[in-house]
Amino acid sequence: MSRRCSVSGKGPLVGNNVSHANNKTKRRQLPNLRSVKITMEDGTTKRVRVAASTLRTMKKKAAQAAAAN
Repeated sequence: MSRRCSVSGKGPLVGNNVSHANNKTKRRQLPNLRSVKITMEDGTTKRVRVAASTLRTMKKKAAQAAAAN
């Protein structure tokens, strides 16, 4: 299973670890994925992996939509 957000598509980034002696070695920065249950339109639930930042945005949008009604 790939380390990719199923909603936003965020995936791993590549960069360097830089030591005090300025030695550079490759590293991966992985997204902060959370496994959550999402209710579909037909009433079934599905477990998906979502980035924490995307989950926070989804909760904010849901709160704004609830406040608007």
